[in-house]
Amino acid sequence: MNAGLLGKVNLPPIPGAAQLPDSLAGRRTDVLCHAFIIGLAFALYLVHTLSWARKVAKMPLHRRIAFALLASIALLASGCGGGSTSGGSTPTPTPTPTPSTANEWTWMGGRNTIAVKFGGQSGIYGTLGVASASNVPGGREYAVSWTDSNGNFWLFGGMGYDSVGTLGFGLNDLWEFNPTTKMWTWVSGSNTVPGANGSQPGVYGTQGVPATTNVPGGRFGAVSWIDSNGNFWLFGGNGQDAPNGFLNDLWEFSPTTKMWTWMSGSNTGSTSEGNGVYGTQGVAASSNVPGAREAAASWSDSSGNLWLFGGSALNDLWEFSPTTKMWTWVSGSSSVNGVPDCLPGVYGTLGVAAATNVPAGRGGTQTNSSSWTDSSGSLWLFGGSGCSGAFNDLWKFSPTTKMWTWMGGSSTGNASGVYGTLGVASASNIPGGRANAVSWIDSSGNLWLFGGGGQFNDLWEFMPTAKTWTWMSGSNTGNASGVYGTLSTASASNVPGGREGSVSWTDGNGNLWLFGGMGYESTGTVGYLNDLWRYQP
Repeated sequence: MNAGLLGKVNLPPIPGAAQLPDSLAGRRTDVLCHAFIIGLAFALYLVHTLSWARKVAKMPLHRRIAFALLASIALLASGCGGGSTSGGSTPTPTPTPTPSTANEWTWMGGRNTIAVKFGGQSGIYGTLGVASASNVPGGREYAVSWTDSNGNFWLFGGMGYDSVGTLGFGLNDLWEFNPTTKMWTWVSGSNTVPGANGSQPGVYGTQGVPATTNVPGGRFGAVSWIDSNGNFWLFGGNGQDAPNGFLNDLWEFSPTTKMWTWMSGSNTGSTSEGNGVYGTQGVAASSNVPGAREAAASWSDSSGNLWLFGGSALNDLWEFSPTTKMWTWVSGSSSVNGVPDCLPGVYGTLGVAAATNVPAGRGGTQTNSSSWTDSSGSLWLFGGSGCSGAFNDLWKFSPTTKMWTWMGGSSTGNASGVYGTLGVASASNIPGGRANAVSWIDSSGNLWLFGGGGQFNDLWEFMPTAKTWTWMSGSNTGNASGVYGTLSTASASNVPGGREGSVSWTDGNGNLWLFGGMGYESTGTVGYLNDLWRYQP
């Protein structure tokens, strides 16, 4: 047979006809090809019946039928009957894409209502060490959090409600949440507080020695880190250990052994803030220790060292080495005369690092800043409150050069936000002054900020490369109620209510998670929240 007949049939366009989309053009080709096959079969029939084709007509009937079938199969195999441009196969239907949930919130757990103003949900602890779908921490604010090497989320302490509905000023319960199973596990600490506004005392044991009975005392306003070995660290806060008050104790927790170790600082607390042992600036020493404080900011650097800034209106910066177990006073003032009077900042020139630059003292009673560590290992600080009000200044610190750079925002307090257009980055955008917001860093190295003082529920993204803020979600005014939608279902209309003092995590897929805080639930009632949210950037 003719080789050209077996090749792909390329039908010419119909003169004067409008060009069709690929999907419809393929169907037109399909119809014409089948018409051609039918015509060929009919021609063969004529070959059999017409007198001028006696030779062919003398062929047995079964051979003529076979000839027609082979011709048809050849045409079909060569592309006739298919709309594909890559051969003769029928194109695979394109599946309907799954709707994107990017830039949407999902309510993942906890309650969406509070019974009374300034009330809160009690915790459901279950059995110590046993995960359960019914377990959930009680409503709380000013807790601390970690994410372990397996991607599980951890939560400790804060001010909130225990298992019997008693409000404690210092919880010391430790929880683990598995983002895969969506279940909480009560890991250690107490499920009750000793009376209204009470706080569980700590069990310190022997300094430097882990023990199953060790546990930090109840507290709020502490700070946390993770070292390069995956161990959790906890420092200070406001608690009720003997005699009472402000803490500067440092603890290490091993997620593997599930044991706490008291590493440094006092086991008796302090009735006043400050009073650290600074030593020589820039020189590590085993006797150095930051003074007692609450609402500080913290970071872990790329080398696994722990960093601490301010709190209780201080502006001192400290570095702790988990290897040498020693503190180093790095920058800021060693004076405690700034308490309760704020220590002033030295802003220098916007965008220019200098050895003399330092943020103003900030952090005190529930007035902490927000912090991030970027992909280059730089430490970032935003906001917090001081004597001049709520800050919206943005700072970057280089652990290599040991210098601060003022990167944006106002050098005075109580600046209003510039929101611009939702979802659109701009060099003029900036969140308003606030304390007690929460922060994340995503898989692309961008910094995220949510809520904070004033009961905001606005979500912001900051791109360190472009140095621009983008208002991504939430209201540009405070005190907004939450829109919860359906549990575990993302929606563009979902948004957590305005709040402060929440905790945050980032999962292995780059999603941002938020838990609790003091704020507004679905009906507009304010109180201690225990709702869990996920946001997909």
